[in-house]
Amino acid sequence: QVQLVESGGGLVQAGDSLRLSCVASGVTFSKLVMGWLRQAPGKEREFVAAVSRSGDVPIYADSVKGRFSISRENAKNTVYLQMNSLTLEDTAVYYCAGQVDSYVSRTTSYDYWGQGTQVTVGS
Repeated sequence: QVQLVESGGGLVQAGDSLRLSCVASGVTFSKLVMGWLRQAPGKEREFVAAVSRSGDVPIYADSVKGRFSISRENAKNTVYLQMNSLTLEDTAVYYCAGQVDSYVSRTTSYDYWGQGTQVTVGS
């Protein structure tokens, strides 16, 4: 059974940084394109960032480009999302997701999902 478990969410102030982690089990992690998506209250789930299977191709939503960084450690079955210069608009539940695919894209359709971790940015 595939499991994705996120951690690292919390309450921070605008301008602060936060690092999310997601550990995968029950799957060959290196075969997954991994992504982070988020859903704010009253809004649809949206793409944030994704990274290729090897970790050498990251892509980002325009809203987070230059502030967020996605990376992975295949030896640890872990993907990270480093979030800097957080704003109120970044408040959302953040989901880790994995997809069996060869190409990384800005899709919101993934094979596997974590339960989500709340990130709240206060002023």
